Amino acid sequence: MSEHDCSTSTSQTEEEIEGEMDEDTNGDTNGETEVEGEKEDTNRPALTLSSLSSLHAVLRIKQKYQAMKKRRQERALNFGGPGALVGAPVRTSPKIFTFDRPSTSSATALSSYVPHKKKRKRNKRVQFPNSAGRRVPKQERSRAKYCLYLLFGIVFLQVYNAIENLDDHVLRYDLEGLEKTLRREVFGQQGAVEALLSHLKDYLTTYVHNKPLVVSLHGPSGVGKSHIGRLLAGHFRSVLGETLVLQYYVLHHCPQEADALKCANDLSALISGMVEQAEDEEKIPLFIFDEAEHMHEEILDALRQLVVTKKSNEYLNAIYLFLSNLGHGHITKHMLHNSSSVSRAMTASGHLIKELTPILRNTLEKLHPLWNEADILPLGLLEKSHVMECFLDEMTREGFYPDHTNIERLAGEIEYYPAVGEHEYSQTGCKQVVAKVNLL
Repeated sequence: MSEHDCSTSTSQTEEEIEGEMDEDTNGDTNGETEVEGEKEDTNRPALTLSSLSSLHAVLRIKQKYQAMKKRRQERALNFGGPGALVGAPVRTSPKIFTFDRPSTSSATALSSYVPHKKKRKRNKRVQFPNSAGRRVPKQERSRAKYCLYLLFGIVFLQVYNAIENLDDHVLRYDLEGLEKTLRREVFGQQGAVEALLSHLKDYLTTYVHNKPLVVSLHGPSGVGKSHIGRLLAGHFRSVLGETLVLQYYVLHHCPQEADALKCANDLSALISGMVEQAEDEEKIPLFIFDEAEHMHEEILDALRQLVVTKKSNEYLNAIYLFLSNLGHGHITKHMLHNSSSVSRAMTASGHLIKELTPILRNTLEKLHPLWNEADILPLGLLEKSHVMECFLDEMTREGFYPDHTNIERLAGEIEYYPAVGEHEYSQTGCKQVVAKVNLL
């Protein structure tokens, strides 16, 4: 190859390189192909001085090409940054994924970008898997519940046992039998009988008390005071025994007023012994004082001391029953003046007791302080129909034929107060019934 040819080829190659610099970067592949063609030309077997010079030119061209290629890559990454050529067109081709490391500005932009996560709506319902059966989660049971159930059972048994004991205590005194006896044999005093049974039931329901039961029956002669006392004494003797029931007649046990102090001491000692015995047997004794209007001052003081004493529990568990005609004038006057407005049903229901109790209490409190501790029950006057019932009962007891004509004749012989309205009250009640029946 001649020098002219080498110079010609060299000039041609430089012109082609300069033309490629003005073209777009899409011609990189063609340039590489031409350079490789040139390299093939230089590697021909004939090596001369001119070939060495041409090889030097090719190397120089290659270095320019590599420098140019490096600048294009930096310009493509910076998108028109400081290294971009003036007047170069802005690259608008789509971004292609490459393994080249991004620049600092692009990395900062990417790091600051936070994708917006869509909030998922939470489902409140519990989703069970379709493959397994739906099972409700088991709730853990506390062992304290069993202790609570056991405590309830113990309390129930204790309460039930206490109620059973109360029933047994009441059954010991057979109050149902006493009620039947009083209703059958006491005439014209239904209200007083109901009040007396109510006091006894309330007191005998329990064994422990804070005070003894004191009941005072007041009424005119022959209305049934002593008869009620005898019925109570007979009933309680049958359930408690002879030693725990005391019937005290003042005119019989202490007729002389000079012996009143000695009688009071003897009575206190007798009552103390009976309450101690009753405490040992877990029973409640009964003390009946008939004709209380004749009791001396010393005896009343001794009884009040026993009633209000707090020495021991045995003195609190006792029943005191007083029978007297104190205040009979108020009872007679009230019934005669109000007989037109007081019906038999109202007398039986206790309406008379509510009206007479305050009047009698005001009178009895002036006589002695013992009556302040007592529950007062007034007994009303007996009508003619009640007297006829007394004759019928007594004649039946004595074995006489209960002839109604004979009973009405005997009842007519009794003295009565002047009739007021439909009521005709007896002056002596049933007191003369026994004597008249004995004359038959």
